[in-house]
Amino acid sequence: MVSQATSLNAQVLVLNKLWMAVRVVDARRAFSLLVRDLAEVIHVDDGAYTSHNFDDWTGVSQAREHFDRLQQNHYEFVNTVRFSVAVPKVIRLLGYDRLPRQEVKLNRRNIFARDRNQCQYCGKHFPTMELTLDHVRPRSQGGGSSWDNLVCCCVPCNAKKGGRTPDQAHMKMVRKPVKPHRNPVISIRLGSDKYASWRAFLEDAYWSVELK
Repeated sequence: MVSQATSLNAQVLVLNKLWMAVRVVDARRAFSLLVRDLAEVIHVDDGAYTSHNFDDWTGVSQAREHFDRLQQNHYEFVNTVRFSVAVPKVIRLLGYDRLPRQEVKLNRRNIFARDRNQCQYCGKHFPTMELTLDHVRPRSQGGGSSWDNLVCCCVPCNAKKGGRTPDQAHMKMVRKPVKPHRNPVISIRLGSDKYASWRAFLEDAYWSVELK
């Protein structure tokens, strides 16, 4: 059973008025927008889209014929004193038509997500706390902090490489580092059936999503 706190932290994809993905928020923020009639739920089921205001969505969540199907499609539920409501996967803002931001931020979380917590030298996967960032071309040799010069690295490999390039240290890289087309955290989620309903709104050719 998923806890109430976990359900309220569930991730919800936000579309603007033009149906373009603009960001990801947690369930708390999503419900706040829905209750104030600033957004509507977009429910994706077998390729068909339906829209619901908060009251409608509450009714759908409680209807026996929908409840089981929502659970089967990996929906989480939030319980209140009077009713239970499913955490929507996608919501659409009713009065916001700005275009999504395209830039993927260069930060530690996104680099770890891009490399999937895999040391790019030994190839092993590690918990985040056991990983560091390595400059492929060391800063002492003019290497900067960029998508194509920063990789996920375990502590032993970082120590072994030292202030050398991989070639100088005779260490092969798992893959060449590149800048991702969209937020790598989102890319990881898209590989899960839980977030299958996001895929229709996240085409690489058009936009990327920034986590807030």
